[in-house]
Amino acid sequence: MRKVLGGSMALVAAAAMAGLASSPARADMAMQKKAKELKIASVQNCQSCHTDKMPKKGAAAVNAMGKWLVDEKKARKAKEIDAAWLKDYKPKAK
Repeated sequence: MRKVLGGSMALVAAAAMAGLASSPARADMAMQKKAKELKIASVQNCQSCHTDKMPKKGAAAVNAMGKWLVDEKKARKAKEIDAAWLKDYKPKAK
């Protein structure tokens, strides 16, 4: 019995660590403000990166620009998204 509980605890700890390592990207007004300060014209409001006018925390869907930022975060192995990366963003032609 004790061996089973020890194994269960190890699984729970591993699952918790995996969840922390793959934390979702977070957007906030500070990011939007930084983009505007950097004169990134494509950022006007939340819908610049999200599909919803007022995204819900933890359940926000992203558009092409938002997906690009999430992909950049992964590629750069960054802890947080940096709005300055948007200077490198090139929208795909329609």
